[in-house]
Amino acid sequence: MPLDAPAYAALERTFARLSALSGASGILGWDSQTQMPDGAAAGRADQIAVLHGLAHEILTGPQVADRLAEAGAEALGPEQRTNLAEMERAHRHAAAVPQDLVEASSRAVSRCEMTWRSARADSDFARLAPELAEVLRLQREIGAAKGAALGLAPYDALLDGYDPGLRRATIDPLFAELRAWLPGTIAAIRERQAAGPHPVPTEGPFPVETQRAVGLRLMEALGFDFARGRLDISLHPFCGGATDDVRITTRYDDADYARALMGVLHETGHALYEQGRPTAWRRQPAGEARGMTLHESQSLIVEMQACRSEAFFHYLAPLLREAFGRSGPAWEAQNLHRLATRVEPGFIRVDADEATYPAHILLRYELETALIAGDLAVADLPGAFNERVRALLGLDVPNDRLGCLQDIHWPGGAWGYFPTYTLGALAAAQLFGAARAAAPDLLPGLARGDFAPLRDWLRANVHARASLADTDTILTEATGRPLGTAAFRAHIEARYLG
Repeated sequence: MPLDAPAYAALERTFARLSALSGASGILGWDSQTQMPDGAAAGRADQIAVLHGLAHEILTGPQVADRLAEAGAEALGPEQRTNLAEMERAHRHAAAVPQDLVEASSRAVSRCEMTWRSARADSDFARLAPELAEVLRLQREIGAAKGAALGLAPYDALLDGYDPGLRRATIDPLFAELRAWLPGTIAAIRERQAAGPHPVPTEGPFPVETQRAVGLRLMEALGFDFARGRLDISLHPFCGGATDDVRITTRYDDADYARALMGVLHETGHALYEQGRPTAWRRQPAGEARGMTLHESQSLIVEMQACRSEAFFHYLAPLLREAFGRSGPAWEAQNLHRLATRVEPGFIRVDADEATYPAHILLRYELETALIAGDLAVADLPGAFNERVRALLGLDVPNDRLGCLQDIHWPGGAWGYFPTYTLGALAAAQLFGAARAAAPDLLPGLARGDFAPLRDWLRANVHARASLADTDTILTEATGRPLGTAAFRAHIEARYLG
């Protein structure tokens, strides 16, 4: 960095401290979902709230505001200038929200997450409703405060916290396009699959220890660095932890190995992005992952684009036969691929196939925008959720565990996150197409379990860019066009109807 930029240098030190606090919160959050005894929940809520409050206090302090103003006049290189802009953005978001609101929201989220665990297990929405209502009330306050400071509608302000620059004006036309063609396409796929050939089911049980071993082997093949991360079990799969300490989780079912396996692959895609961020900027805002659209694209490019390709199953089939000691037609690559690409509407979002998955996001997007706007009461959420499942997926939800209680996002305070899943699917299709064009050996590599061509392309074109460029720039430079639905539609039609 330039020697004549003392204000900027001081900001880098401050933001490195903030990165450390964020990492500590991340590890405590991981522990609360994987290891922490239930009796420690109240204490853990206070610990995380204090860390969030301390980070907020540092970020909104007068020294940071003064140094941001001073650094703007200093001689900086292009990357330092980008980092400064990301510092300013973080400061604007934080300064908009009073510290007592930050800590109140953190405590409410911790309580609500713990209640969600038991409420989900017992399919008891009434148990969760009061605490979810409190989380929502605080999220509305945060959205309103940020919106006033940033000149945005409250929901757009929440979106901006997960994906800088993302607005409903971008989402709505893309989702409208999906609504227009997906139902007919899904119907055509199901008609074709109903005509056969029909896949032969694989029969369990599948020991959890063996499933874990297979998952670890695939993580290694993908390039996960076990010196800087680990795999555990949680109620809801996630990728978290801290810089250089990436924690991913899955959940196991001894009757269905594919659920955990695809969860591991999905979360490993997230982890590769985290582990691939540029070392020189790892503890600075410009070195953070750009946003959740790109983050979700990295999980889906692994799980859906690469690891549900026919090529990948030529590698996976013998690995599974060896691990589970099975043989026969059910365990041939072609049959396993048919099983993995079966399209059938279901209740659970994380288990959905890639054709019906967007419907799960469309309904959640409609519901959370209505909840934030005050157009839907928390008490009416189960009924509204079930109505939209019936309209979009043609299913009658039998209980709230399979309905509005299945996700941790709303209890966890992640309002404005859901649309990035489907935006990520659109981006993944564009990126995978560009990677295949740039690396002709990509698919043959997958058939051998060699992910290097794909991983190296992603490292250069996405991971290493971190937040040194905005989402539109990264995607356009990598694929030649801004985010759209065309590549995703072409991918679905080629895989299922071609």
